[in-house]
Amino acid sequence: MKTDAKIKIFLVDDDALHLKSLEIEFLNHGDFEIQTFATGELCLKKIKENPDVIILDYHLDGIQKGAMNGIETLDKIKLINAEIPVIMLSSQDKIDIAIKCMHHHASDYVVKSETAFVRLQKIISSIFLYSKMKKELNWYMERM
Repeated sequence: MKTDAKIKIFLVDDDALHLKSLEIEFLNHGDFEIQTFATGELCLKKIKENPDVIILDYHLDGIQKGAMNGIETLDKIKLINAEIPVIMLSSQDKIDIAIKCMHHHASDYVVKSETAFVRLQKIISSIFLYSKMKKELNWYMERM
């Protein structure tokens, strides 16, 4: 994981209880800087702050009628900065939804459950490990 600074995570979910519990889990289990958003629109207003990871709810339909859903938000995030890893989070355990998220360039898909936080931690660790290996490989290739 990143060692020079806190990992900046944007959590986006319209379920206030789930959003708060995820925030508390991250703050209690690591060196994270967390920002929470109830809608995709609010997240996009802050996207220039370049979060290290975004955890984004698939539906986002509970707060504001006509608000962007998770896929629309994901697409806009990737248009602004395709390098930001986005992990989709949903209460639906359906393979077609997971595949749809991956087709829209999500880094991963996690089903909301009592083990979701542990899975999110592992995915974030993998993202940073991959990023480190990619940088090292590029450094090595530039010197050849």
